[in-house]
Amino acid sequence: MSLEVNTTTPKAPTSFKKRAALIGPGFVAAATGVGTGDLVAALVAGASFGLVFVWAIVVGSILKHFLNEGVGRWHLATGKTILEGWQEMGKWATGYFGVYAVIWGFVYGAAAASACALAMTSMFPIMPFWAWAVIHAIAGFLLVWTGRYLLFEKVMMVLIGIMFVTVVGSALLFLPNLGDFLTGFVPRIPDGSFLLALGLVGGVGGTITMTSYGYWLKEKGWSGKEWIPTMRLDSKAAYTMTAIFTLALLIVGSQFLYGTGIEIEGEQGLIKLTGLLGEKYGAFISWMFLIGFWSAAFSSLLGVWNGVPYLFADFVRVVKKRTDRPVTEKDPAYRLFLAWLTFPPMILLFFGKPVQLIILYGALGALFMPFLSFSLMWLLNSKKVDKDYRNSLMANFVFAACILLFAILAVTKLISIF
Repeated sequence: MSLEVNTTTPKAPTSFKKRAALIGPGFVAAATGVGTGDLVAALVAGASFGLVFVWAIVVGSILKHFLNEGVGRWHLATGKTILEGWQEMGKWATGYFGVYAVIWGFVYGAAAASACALAMTSMFPIMPFWAWAVIHAIAGFLLVWTGRYLLFEKVMMVLIGIMFVTVVGSALLFLPNLGDFLTGFVPRIPDGSFLLALGLVGGVGGTITMTSYGYWLKEKGWSGKEWIPTMRLDSKAAYTMTAIFTLALLIVGSQFLYGTGIEIEGEQGLIKLTGLLGEKYGAFISWMFLIGFWSAAFSSLLGVWNGVPYLFADFVRVVKKRTDRPVTEKDPAYRLFLAWLTFPPMILLFFGKPVQLIILYGALGALFMPFLSFSLMWLLNSKKVDKDYRNSLMANFVFAACILLFAILAVTKLISIF
Protein backbone atom coordinates (compact mmCIF):
# COMPACT_ATOMS: atom_id res chain seq x y z
CA MET A 1 0.00 0.00 0.00
CA SER A 2 2.99 2.30 -0.02
CA LEU A 3 2.77 5.40 -2.14
CA GLU A 4 6.50 5.06 -2.74
CA VAL A 5 6.33 1.66 -4.41
CA ASN A 6 5.83 3.11 -7.88
CA THR A 7 9.21 4.60 -8.74
CA THR A 8 7.99 5.41 -12.23
CA THR A 9 4.55 6.58 -13.19
CA PRO A 10 2.89 4.24 -15.70
CA LYS A 11 1.70 5.76 -18.93
CA ALA A 12 -1.99 6.59 -19.01
CA PRO A 13 -4.01 4.49 -21.51
CA THR A 14 -5.75 6.24 -24.37
CA SER A 15 -8.24 3.60 -25.57
CA PHE A 16 -11.48 2.59 -23.89
CA LYS A 17 -10.43 -1.08 -23.81
CA LYS A 18 -7.14 -0.35 -22.04
CA ARG A 19 -8.81 2.01 -19.59
CA ALA A 20 -11.50 -0.53 -18.79
CA ALA A 21 -8.85 -3.16 -18.06
CA LEU A 22 -7.40 -0.98 -15.31
CA ILE A 23 -10.54 -0.05 -13.36
CA GLY A 24 -10.52 -0.91 -9.68
CA PRO A 25 -10.11 1.98 -7.21
CA GLY A 26 -13.63 3.23 -7.89
CA PHE A 27 -15.08 -0.18 -7.13
CA VAL A 28 -13.16 -0.21 -3.86
CA ALA A 29 -14.55 3.23 -2.94
CA ALA A 30 -18.12 2.35 -3.96
CA ALA A 31 -18.15 -1.05 -2.24
CA THR A 32 -16.74 0.48 0.94
CA GLY A 33 -19.62 2.95 0.94
CA VAL A 34 -22.32 0.33 0.33
CA GLY A 35 -22.81 -1.20 3.73
CA THR A 36 -25.61 -2.99 5.50
CA GLY A 37 -27.40 0.32 6.07
CA ASP A 38 -27.87 0.69 2.31
CA LEU A 39 -29.15 -2.87 2.10
CA VAL A 40 -31.75 -2.15 4.75
CA ALA A 41 -32.77 1.21 3.25
CA ALA A 42 -33.38 -0.28 -0.20
CA LEU A 43 -35.32 -3.24 1.22
CA VAL A 44 -37.48 -0.96 3.39
CA ALA A 45 -38.22 1.28 0.40
CA GLY A 46 -39.26 -1.70 -1.70
CA ALA A 47 -41.30 -3.32 1.06
CA SER A 48 -43.10 -0.07 1.89
CA PHE A 49 -43.61 1.54 -1.52
CA GLY A 50 -42.89 -1.07 -4.19
CA LEU A 51 -40.89 0.19 -7.17
CA VAL A 52 -41.70 3.88 -6.65
CA PHE A 53 -38.12 4.78 -5.71
CA VAL A 54 -36.17 3.41 -8.66
CA TRP A 55 -35.50 7.03 -9.60
CA ALA A 56 -34.07 7.84 -6.14
CA ILE A 57 -31.47 5.08 -6.36
CA VAL A 58 -30.44 6.15 -9.86
CA VAL A 59 -30.18 9.81 -8.85
CA GLY A 60 -28.25 8.88 -5.70
CA SER A 61 -25.73 6.86 -7.69
CA ILE A 62 -25.23 9.74 -10.14
CA LEU A 63 -24.66 12.22 -7.31
CA LYS A 64 -22.11 9.94 -5.64
CA HIS A 65 -20.30 9.47 -8.96
CA PHE A 66 -19.92 13.25 -9.25
CA LEU A 67 -18.60 13.49 -5.69
CA ASN A 68 -16.23 10.58 -6.20
CA GLU A 69 -15.05 11.99 -9.54
CA GLY A 70 -14.52 15.37 -7.90
CA VAL A 71 -12.25 13.87 -5.24
CA GLY A 72 -10.28 12.01 -7.91
CA ARG A 73 -10.06 15.05 -10.19
CA TRP A 74 -8.69 17.22 -7.38
CA HIS A 75 -5.91 14.70 -6.70
CA LEU A 76 -4.97 14.15 -10.35
CA ALA A 77 -5.30 17.76 -11.52
CA THR A 78 -3.38 19.36 -8.64
CA GLY A 79 -1.18 16.59 -7.26
CA LYS A 80 -2.53 17.51 -3.81
CA THR A 81 -4.51 15.43 -1.36
CA ILE A 82 -7.98 16.33 -0.16
CA LEU A 83 -6.52 17.15 3.29
CA GLU A 84 -4.20 19.70 1.69
CA GLY A 85 -7.22 21.17 -0.03
CA TRP A 86 -9.14 21.42 3.24
CA GLN A 87 -6.16 23.09 4.89
CA GLU A 88 -6.19 25.70 2.12
CA MET A 89 -9.85 26.34 2.89
CA GLY A 90 -8.93 27.05 6.51
CA LYS A 91 -7.79 25.31 9.67
CA TRP A 92 -11.44 24.93 10.69
CA ALA A 93 -11.88 22.37 7.88
CA THR A 94 -8.98 20.14 8.88
CA GLY A 95 -9.89 20.58 12.55
CA TYR A 96 -13.45 19.40 11.91
CA PHE A 97 -12.18 16.36 10.03
CA GLY A 98 -9.68 15.44 12.75
CA VAL A 99 -12.27 15.46 15.53
CA TYR A 100 -14.85 13.62 13.41
CA ALA A 101 -12.38 10.96 12.23
CA VAL A 102 -11.36 9.98 15.77
CA ILE A 103 -14.94 9.68 17.06
CA TRP A 104 -16.21 8.09 13.84
CA GLY A 105 -13.44 5.50 13.84
CA PHE A 106 -14.18 4.40 17.41
CA VAL A 107 -17.92 3.92 16.83
CA TYR A 108 -17.66 2.59 13.26
CA GLY A 109 -15.04 0.03 14.25
CA ALA A 110 -17.56 -1.72 16.49
CA ALA A 111 -20.46 -1.29 14.05
CA ALA A 112 -18.55 -2.74 11.08
CA ALA A 113 -17.29 -5.76 13.01
CA SER A 114 -20.78 -6.35 14.42
CA ALA A 115 -22.38 -6.34 10.96
CA CYS A 116 -19.90 -8.98 9.76
CA ALA A 117 -20.47 -11.04 12.89
CA LEU A 118 -24.25 -10.90 12.50
CA ALA A 119 -24.09 -12.55 9.09
CA MET A 120 -21.42 -15.05 10.11
CA THR A 121 -23.23 -16.06 13.30
CA SER A 122 -26.35 -16.77 11.24
CA MET A 123 -24.38 -19.01 8.88
CA PHE A 124 -22.04 -20.63 11.41
CA PRO A 125 -23.40 -20.41 14.98
CA ILE A 126 -20.33 -22.20 16.36
CA MET A 127 -18.93 -19.21 18.27
CA PRO A 128 -20.34 -16.30 20.28
CA PHE A 129 -21.29 -13.14 18.39
CA TRP A 130 -18.44 -11.14 19.95
CA ALA A 131 -15.87 -13.74 18.86
CA TRP A 132 -16.90 -13.45 15.19
CA ALA A 133 -16.75 -9.65 15.49
CA VAL A 134 -13.23 -9.77 16.94
CA ILE A 135 -12.07 -12.22 14.24
CA HIS A 136 -13.29 -9.96 11.43
CA ALA A 137 -11.73 -6.85 12.95
CA ILE A 138 -8.36 -8.57 13.36
CA ALA A 139 -8.54 -10.15 9.88
CA GLY A 140 -9.00 -6.68 8.38
CA PHE A 141 -6.16 -5.36 10.54
CA LEU A 142 -3.74 -8.07 9.38
CA LEU A 143 -4.62 -7.77 5.69
CA VAL A 144 -4.08 -4.01 5.70
CA TRP A 145 -0.96 -4.22 7.88
CA THR A 146 0.78 -6.27 5.16
CA GLY A 147 0.96 -3.08 3.11
CA ARG A 148 0.13 -4.78 -0.19
CA TYR A 149 -2.46 -2.69 -2.01
CA LEU A 150 -2.81 -5.03 -5.00
CA LEU A 151 -3.63 -7.92 -2.66
CA PHE A 152 -6.15 -5.74 -0.84
CA GLU A 153 -7.74 -4.69 -4.15
CA LYS A 154 -7.98 -8.31 -5.35
CA VAL A 155 -9.69 -9.36 -2.12
CA MET A 156 -12.08 -6.43 -2.45
CA MET A 157 -12.90 -7.28 -6.06
CA VAL A 158 -13.65 -10.91 -5.07
CA LEU A 159 -15.99 -9.71 -2.30
CA ILE A 160 -17.63 -7.26 -4.70
CA GLY A 161 -18.14 -10.08 -7.21
CA ILE A 162 -19.68 -12.34 -4.57
CA MET A 163 -21.89 -9.52 -3.29
CA PHE A 164 -23.05 -8.63 -6.77
CA VAL A 165 -23.73 -12.19 -7.96
CA THR A 166 -25.57 -13.30 -4.82
CA VAL A 167 -27.79 -10.25 -4.37
CA VAL A 168 -28.50 -9.67 -8.06
CA GLY A 169 -28.97 -13.44 -8.44
CA SER A 170 -31.55 -13.37 -5.64
CA ALA A 171 -33.35 -10.51 -7.39
CA LEU A 172 -33.73 -12.66 -10.52
CA LEU A 173 -36.31 -14.67 -8.58
CA PHE A 174 -38.45 -11.56 -8.32
CA LEU A 175 -38.19 -9.90 -11.71
CA PRO A 176 -40.97 -7.30 -11.86
CA ASN A 177 -43.20 -6.36 -14.72
CA LEU A 178 -41.16 -4.19 -17.09
CA GLY A 179 -43.83 -1.52 -17.19
CA ASP A 180 -43.96 -1.27 -13.39
CA PHE A 181 -40.18 -1.03 -13.25
CA LEU A 182 -40.02 1.74 -15.87
CA THR A 183 -42.66 3.79 -14.06
CA GLY A 184 -40.27 3.83 -11.11
CA PHE A 185 -37.99 6.16 -13.11
CA VAL A 186 -40.65 8.88 -12.88
CA PRO A 187 -39.92 10.92 -9.73
CA ARG A 188 -42.71 10.50 -7.21
CA ILE A 189 -42.82 10.93 -3.44
CA PRO A 190 -45.86 9.25 -1.85
CA ASP A 191 -47.33 10.69 1.35
CA GLY A 192 -45.11 10.01 4.33
CA SER A 193 -42.07 9.01 2.30
CA PHE A 194 -40.18 12.30 1.87
CA LEU A 195 -37.38 11.50 4.32
CA LEU A 196 -37.06 7.96 2.99
CA ALA A 197 -36.66 9.33 -0.54
CA LEU A 198 -34.01 11.82 0.58
CA GLY A 199 -32.23 9.09 2.51
CA LEU A 200 -32.10 6.83 -0.55
CA VAL A 201 -30.74 9.63 -2.74
CA GLY A 202 -28.24 10.69 -0.11
CA GLY A 203 -27.20 7.29 1.19
CA VAL A 204 -26.36 5.17 -1.85
CA GLY A 205 -22.71 4.33 -1.34
CA GLY A 206 -21.67 7.60 0.25
CA THR A 207 -19.51 7.86 3.38
CA ILE A 208 -16.30 9.44 4.63
CA THR A 209 -14.46 6.74 2.65
CA MET A 210 -15.21 8.55 -0.62
CA THR A 211 -12.43 10.93 0.35
CA SER A 212 -9.99 7.99 0.37
CA TYR A 213 -10.39 7.63 -3.40
CA GLY A 214 -7.38 9.80 -4.22
CA TYR A 215 -5.05 7.67 -2.10
CA TRP A 216 -6.26 4.52 -3.83
CA LEU A 217 -5.57 6.18 -7.20
CA LYS A 218 -1.99 6.79 -6.09
CA GLU A 219 -1.66 3.21 -4.91
CA LYS A 220 -2.70 2.13 -8.39
CA GLY A 221 0.03 4.34 -9.87
CA TRP A 222 -2.37 6.85 -11.43
CA SER A 223 -0.76 10.27 -11.18
CA GLY A 224 -1.23 13.35 -13.33
CA LYS A 225 -3.93 14.95 -15.46
CA GLU A 226 -3.60 12.40 -18.26
CA TRP A 227 -5.19 9.81 -15.92
CA ILE A 228 -8.40 11.81 -15.46
CA PRO A 229 -10.27 10.07 -18.36
CA THR A 230 -9.38 6.65 -16.90
CA MET A 231 -10.44 7.80 -13.44
CA ARG A 232 -13.78 9.01 -14.78
CA LEU A 233 -14.47 5.67 -16.45
CA ASP A 234 -13.46 3.90 -13.24
CA SER A 235 -15.92 5.98 -11.20
CA LYS A 236 -18.76 5.62 -13.71
CA ALA A 237 -18.37 1.84 -13.81
CA ALA A 238 -18.26 1.62 -10.02
CA TYR A 239 -21.41 3.64 -9.39
CA THR A 240 -23.27 1.89 -12.21
CA MET A 241 -22.53 -1.32 -10.32
CA THR A 242 -23.74 0.35 -7.11
CA ALA A 243 -27.01 1.36 -8.78
CA ILE A 244 -27.64 -2.16 -10.12
CA PHE A 245 -26.84 -3.72 -6.75
CA THR A 246 -29.12 -1.37 -4.81
CA LEU A 247 -31.92 -1.72 -7.39
CA ALA A 248 -31.70 -5.49 -6.94
CA LEU A 249 -32.41 -5.04 -3.24
CA LEU A 250 -35.30 -2.69 -4.00
CA ILE A 251 -36.75 -5.34 -6.32
CA VAL A 252 -36.44 -8.06 -3.66
CA GLY A 253 -38.20 -5.83 -1.13
CA SER A 254 -40.94 -4.76 -3.55
CA GLN A 255 -41.74 -8.17 -5.03
CA PHE A 256 -41.29 -10.31 -1.91
CA LEU A 257 -42.42 -8.05 0.94
CA TYR A 258 -44.59 -5.26 -0.52
CA GLY A 259 -48.15 -5.56 0.79
CA THR A 260 -47.33 -8.34 3.29
CA GLY A 261 -47.05 -6.05 6.31
CA ILE A 262 -43.69 -7.60 7.23
CA GLU A 263 -41.27 -4.96 8.48
CA ILE A 264 -37.51 -4.98 7.97
CA GLU A 265 -35.69 -2.88 10.53
CA GLY A 266 -31.95 -2.73 11.04
CA GLU A 267 -29.44 -5.47 10.41
CA GLN A 268 -31.53 -7.98 12.39
CA GLY A 269 -34.19 -7.41 9.75
CA LEU A 270 -31.84 -8.77 7.10
CA ILE A 271 -31.52 -11.99 9.07
CA LYS A 272 -35.31 -12.13 9.32
CA LEU A 273 -35.54 -11.69 5.55
CA THR A 274 -33.12 -14.54 4.86
CA GLY A 275 -35.26 -16.80 7.04
CA LEU A 276 -38.37 -15.86 5.07
CA LEU A 277 -36.54 -16.46 1.79
CA GLY A 278 -35.41 -19.85 3.04
CA GLU A 279 -38.94 -20.85 4.02
CA LYS A 280 -40.30 -20.08 0.57
CA TYR A 281 -37.39 -20.85 -1.78
CA GLY A 282 -35.18 -23.24 0.17
CA ALA A 283 -31.88 -23.14 2.02
CA PHE A 284 -29.79 -22.38 -1.10
CA ILE A 285 -31.45 -18.99 -1.67
CA SER A 286 -31.28 -18.18 2.03
CA TRP A 287 -27.56 -18.94 2.11
CA MET A 288 -26.95 -17.01 -1.08
CA PHE A 289 -28.50 -13.88 0.42
CA LEU A 290 -26.58 -14.32 3.69
CA ILE A 291 -23.31 -14.62 1.79
CA GLY A 292 -24.16 -11.42 -0.09
CA PHE A 293 -24.96 -9.69 3.20
CA TRP A 294 -21.63 -10.82 4.68
CA SER A 295 -19.69 -9.75 1.56
CA ALA A 296 -21.21 -6.26 1.72
CA ALA A 297 -20.37 -5.96 5.41
CA PHE A 298 -16.80 -7.29 5.18
CA SER A 299 -15.93 -5.28 2.05
CA SER A 300 -17.04 -2.13 3.89
CA LEU A 301 -14.88 -3.06 6.87
CA LEU A 302 -11.81 -3.72 4.72
CA GLY A 303 -12.25 -0.52 2.74
CA VAL A 304 -12.45 1.55 5.90
CA TRP A 305 -9.50 -0.24 7.54
CA ASN A 306 -7.40 0.54 4.45
CA GLY A 307 -8.64 3.97 3.38
CA VAL A 308 -9.45 6.04 6.46
CA PRO A 309 -6.01 5.59 8.11
CA TYR A 310 -4.59 7.34 5.02
CA LEU A 311 -6.84 10.29 5.73
CA PHE A 312 -5.78 10.44 9.36
CA ALA A 313 -2.07 10.07 8.53
CA ASP A 314 -2.47 12.84 5.96
CA PHE A 315 -4.24 14.97 8.56
CA VAL A 316 -1.23 14.60 10.89
CA ARG A 317 1.16 15.33 8.01
CA VAL A 318 -0.70 18.51 7.03
CA VAL A 319 -1.08 19.77 10.61
CA LYS A 320 2.64 19.24 11.21
CA LYS A 321 3.40 20.95 7.86
CA ARG A 322 5.32 17.99 6.50
CA THR A 323 3.78 18.11 3.03
CA ASP A 324 7.17 17.53 1.40
CA ARG A 325 6.78 13.78 1.90
CA PRO A 326 3.98 11.45 0.79
CA VAL A 327 1.64 9.53 3.05
CA THR A 328 2.44 5.82 3.37
CA GLU A 329 1.00 2.87 5.24
CA LYS A 330 4.23 2.77 7.24
CA ASP A 331 3.57 6.14 8.83
CA PRO A 332 3.13 5.79 12.60
CA ALA A 333 -0.09 7.82 12.31
CA TYR A 334 -1.46 5.40 9.68
CA ARG A 335 -0.79 2.36 11.83
CA LEU A 336 -2.01 4.10 14.96
CA PHE A 337 -5.38 4.82 13.36
CA LEU A 338 -5.56 1.29 11.92
CA ALA A 339 -5.14 0.00 15.48
CA TRP A 340 -7.68 2.59 16.71
CA LEU A 341 -10.27 1.18 14.29
CA THR A 342 -9.54 -2.39 15.33
CA PHE A 343 -8.94 -2.74 19.06
CA PRO A 344 -10.53 0.00 21.23
CA PRO A 345 -13.98 -0.46 19.60
CA MET A 346 -14.01 -4.04 20.92
CA ILE A 347 -14.96 -2.47 24.26
CA LEU A 348 -18.30 -1.45 22.74
CA LEU A 349 -19.02 -5.07 21.79
CA PHE A 350 -19.23 -5.93 25.49
CA PHE A 351 -20.48 -2.77 27.18
CA GLY A 352 -22.73 -1.15 24.58
CA LYS A 353 -22.35 2.29 23.02
CA PRO A 354 -22.15 5.35 25.30
CA VAL A 355 -25.12 7.63 24.61
CA GLN A 356 -23.08 10.85 24.62
CA LEU A 357 -20.58 9.42 22.13
CA ILE A 358 -23.35 8.28 19.80
CA ILE A 359 -24.94 11.75 19.91
CA LEU A 360 -21.66 13.44 19.02
CA TYR A 361 -20.92 10.82 16.36
CA GLY A 362 -24.33 11.35 14.76
CA ALA A 363 -24.09 15.14 14.88
CA LEU A 364 -20.63 15.32 13.30
CA GLY A 365 -21.52 12.62 10.76
CA ALA A 366 -24.63 14.46 9.63
CA LEU A 367 -22.43 17.39 8.65
CA PHE A 368 -19.80 15.43 6.70
CA MET A 369 -21.49 14.97 3.32
CA PRO A 370 -22.61 18.63 3.00
CA PHE A 371 -19.06 19.57 4.07
CA LEU A 372 -17.56 17.36 1.34
CA SER A 373 -19.95 18.73 -1.30
CA PHE A 374 -19.18 22.32 -0.33
CA SER A 375 -15.42 21.75 -0.27
CA LEU A 376 -15.39 20.16 -3.74
CA MET A 377 -17.40 23.08 -5.13
CA TRP A 378 -14.97 25.51 -3.49
CA LEU A 379 -11.72 23.77 -4.45
CA LEU A 380 -12.61 22.70 -7.99
CA ASN A 381 -13.66 26.22 -8.99
CA SER A 382 -10.46 27.78 -7.64
CA LYS A 383 -7.44 28.95 -9.62
CA LYS A 384 -5.42 26.16 -8.01
CA VAL A 385 -6.99 23.89 -10.65
CA ASP A 386 -6.16 24.37 -14.33
CA LYS A 387 -9.08 25.86 -16.22
CA ASP A 388 -9.60 22.69 -18.28
CA TYR A 389 -10.15 20.64 -15.12
CA ARG A 390 -12.34 22.99 -13.10
CA ASN A 391 -15.99 22.20 -12.54
CA SER A 392 -18.25 22.26 -15.55
CA LEU A 393 -21.64 23.94 -15.33
CA MET A 394 -23.18 20.50 -14.83
CA ALA A 395 -20.74 19.60 -12.04
CA ASN A 396 -21.45 22.87 -10.25
CA PHE A 397 -25.20 22.26 -10.54
CA VAL A 398 -24.81 18.75 -9.11
CA PHE A 399 -22.59 19.91 -6.24
CA ALA A 400 -25.08 22.67 -5.41
CA ALA A 401 -27.87 20.07 -5.41
CA CYS A 402 -25.75 17.86 -3.15
CA ILE A 403 -25.21 20.71 -0.70
CA LEU A 404 -28.96 21.37 -0.55
CA LEU A 405 -29.85 17.68 -0.25
CA PHE A 406 -27.28 16.86 2.40
CA ALA A 407 -28.05 20.05 4.33
CA ILE A 408 -31.70 18.99 4.59
CA LEU A 409 -30.65 15.51 5.69
CA ALA A 410 -28.20 17.01 8.19
CA VAL A 411 -30.88 19.23 9.76
CA THR A 412 -33.29 16.28 9.93
CA LYS A 413 -30.61 14.11 11.55
CA LEU A 414 -29.67 16.79 14.09
CA ILE A 415 -33.32 17.36 15.03
CA SER A 416 -33.79 13.62 15.60
CA ILE A 417 -30.65 13.51 17.78
CA PHE A 418 -31.37 16.51 19.95
